[in-house]
Amino acid sequence: MNTIIKLEETALFILGIFLFNRLSFEWWWFLVLILAPDLSMIGYAFGNKVGALLYNIFHHKGIALLIYGAGCYLSNEIMQLAGIILFSHSAMDRIFGYGLKYEKGFKYTHLGEIGK
Repeated sequence: MNTIIKLEETALFILGIFLFNRLSFEWWWFLVLILAPDLSMIGYAFGNKVGALLYNIFHHKGIALLIYGAGCYLSNEIMQLAGIILFSHSAMDRIFGYGLKYEKGFKYTHLGEIGK
């Protein structure tokens, strides 16, 4: 994957850490929850189509920003936390080359085939 994309995603991950730091949660919450969006891979037990759909919902930065924005608007720190975790996790995944999934299978992503 292109170095510039990795640098951009690293900056977005750091932004997620900064936003998390503005909340009143202890740091261990970030460490515990950062891998939680990967539970969406359970959808692959029901086939590639369901797996890709669930994975993409939990790894879409636009959805993460909507949840975070709604949390800010409603002054709800739990929603803000959820948005930050989804956003940060998505950036972290993209640093490692994992993108949004195609229905063709888990290794086919918008960033290219995993493992090539």
